[in-house]
Amino acid sequence: MAERNQNNGRGVAADQPAQVRNVVLVGHSGAGKTTLAEALLAETGTIQRAGRVEDGSTVCDHDEVEIRQRRSVSLTLAPFEHTAGGRRIKVNLLDAPGYPDFVGDLRAGLRAADAALFVVSAVDGIDGLTRMLWEECSAVGMPRAVVITKIDQARGDFARTLGECQQAFGGGVVPLYLPDGTGLVGLLTERFYDYGSGRRVVGEPGPGAAEMLAQERAALIEGIIEESEDESLMDRYVSGEELDLDELIADLERAVARGGLHPVLATAVPHGDRQGAVVGIAELLEVITRGFPSPLEHPLPPVTTIEGKDVPALTCDPDGPLLAEVIKTVSDPYVGRISLVRVFSGTLRPDLTVHVSGHGLADRGHEDHDVDERIGALSAPLGKQQRSLAECRAGDVCAIAKLARAETGDTISAADGPLLMASWTMPDPLLPVAIRAVSKADEDKLGQSLNRLVAEDPTLRLENNAETRQLVLWCMGEAHADVLLDRLRSRYGVEVETVALRVPLRETFGGTAEGLGRHVKQSGGHGQYGICRITVEPLPPGAGFEFVDRIVGGVVPRQFIPSVEKGVRTQMTRGVSAGYPMVDLKVTLHDGKAHSVDSSDMAFQTAGALAVKDAAAKVPVLLLEPVDEVSVLVHDEHTGPVMSDLSGRRGRVLGTESVPGGRTLIRAEVPELEMTRYSIDLRSLSHGTGTFHRRFLRYEPLPSHLMEKVMETS
Repeated sequence: MAERNQNNGRGVAADQPAQVRNVVLVGHSGAGKTTLAEALLAETGTIQRAGRVEDGSTVCDHDEVEIRQRRSVSLTLAPFEHTAGGRRIKVNLLDAPGYPDFVGDLRAGLRAADAALFVVSAVDGIDGLTRMLWEECSAVGMPRAVVITKIDQARGDFARTLGECQQAFGGGVVPLYLPDGTGLVGLLTERFYDYGSGRRVVGEPGPGAAEMLAQERAALIEGIIEESEDESLMDRYVSGEELDLDELIADLERAVARGGLHPVLATAVPHGDRQGAVVGIAELLEVITRGFPSPLEHPLPPVTTIEGKDVPALTCDPDGPLLAEVIKTVSDPYVGRISLVRVFSGTLRPDLTVHVSGHGLADRGHEDHDVDERIGALSAPLGKQQRSLAECRAGDVCAIAKLARAETGDTISAADGPLLMASWTMPDPLLPVAIRAVSKADEDKLGQSLNRLVAEDPTLRLENNAETRQLVLWCMGEAHADVLLDRLRSRYGVEVETVALRVPLRETFGGTAEGLGRHVKQSGGHGQYGICRITVEPLPPGAGFEFVDRIVGGVVPRQFIPSVEKGVRTQMTRGVSAGYPMVDLKVTLHDGKAHSVDSSDMAFQTAGALAVKDAAAKVPVLLLEPVDEVSVLVHDEHTGPVMSDLSGRRGRVLGTESVPGGRTLIRAEVPELEMTRYSIDLRSLSHGTGTFHRRFLRYEPLPSHLMEKVMETS
């Protein structure tokens, strides 16, 4: 291709980074990503037909329906090779999930790739997730192209979908080919690529394509000229000079590789009983292999030592220091743990001892760790096949067997020079799902199985809530939760059931009251004797607990006053009404009685607890609910419905502010009881484009009508 590969057309050994392309397929569910991946594998001879590898075995573990279901919720690797410009190019095609719930796998694919291929359906158009991911790629300067699928279907409209892409994605989105009947018209070559006979035939475009070709070709050439480093091109073009086609193509390739231009292509995959070539597949392969950059052209993520010290910038050098990252982890109960790894620098070899570092996700159950491990077999996975590799060099992607401690997002480096890569941004899981084991046998296996799921999925957070005594999975959404529960059952044989989530409430006094605690027992030998009188009064929200000693004359001996306080605190922890901890109280000890023989620390602890209960029986006990500070980011057209919804959740909208990109940030205070399913509802309200963050703010009294419901279920 162009000079940027620095090979001047000469062949390079197949194991060089210049001959690798790491491409992630991005798009909403149903856009046709997996079908397109299968078509690329079939076109390059990697599989005999869609869904089958060379020896006839299936691409994945089970039948085709299950293949597609699994691929739709998990990052998968489909490597293939293709000859372009006389060189053999290896393409690591990363098929990313198309559901918002699995954005963790999707972002892992973005991290491992050097370019992104956005797949958009000509039938369904663009969804919110695709827009958000385009913005993410734009922020880091990742090269991108767009392929519009299903152009042959009844409701497929290439022109409309192209317009949507140009409006949503902004400048630089230009078509390279236009559909015309049974094939495509090349805007630069001005040739017609006819697939009507079942194979690609090159010819002249029909007379009806002339006007369309002239208009779109001019826009494409102007876009190429704007990105070209040759300043004379514009003057030559304006003066009417016919520009050299090879020169234009070389400038186009450089512009695509730099992320300045985003070519749009079109495809149609034969379906049903139809046979023949996939329309646009050869053109797509040309863009992937000649336009997308090699790993040599993609800067490496920031790297430090494990102590946090800066490291000189590394490059994609097979002979450089070892630096790799785990982008996907799969724990199989029979095979063990398999780690999908992108090598950024150095070379991985079987039986090599490496250092595995994981940091920054301790709050989600991923403990920080720095361990040395021995690498098992290396392979290039394709479906259930693991094709053995002698090594994996910088720029490539491979699978490593049996790294016992490695988790998704971990850094792999040399044992004698440990390094740590900056982690990629991971969204917070905001849908809590409380679960419990169905049987004692399931309970025994649950802990280990959940640890394996956590190792695979950095978006999952595991919480064992001591206060509510519930095991809670914090998930990205309903589909994420369903997949996790299914994996527990099908992969690890653990049956669990979901239960109603308990929100940790608090109790407090609704007024001032006096309480008597009397613990007097005679049962032979030493008895138990402790009497105390206290006054309990509420404090302002957030004030905590205050204990005041007002004993005069030693009616309660000094050594037993702390015992009373301890008993009061113990009872406050247990609660007096619905079993929730008590907060914001002032307790004053002002009277009591003791016995010279039978009084003891335990007797006065019990008396203190009884005194709190006695006081609580004389005044209303209020339940307090946690209130969160919530920030919601939505596109402007969804602001009204989202604000109305927040108000309907007993929320107080504090204000809004405009955010670049036609979005609005809404700030509100909302009770936590109303937020348990908000991630699902916001996705519906905002058509999948809204995001939110929340943090605990304070406790407030629960409305009386809700208090009655809580009391009934406690």
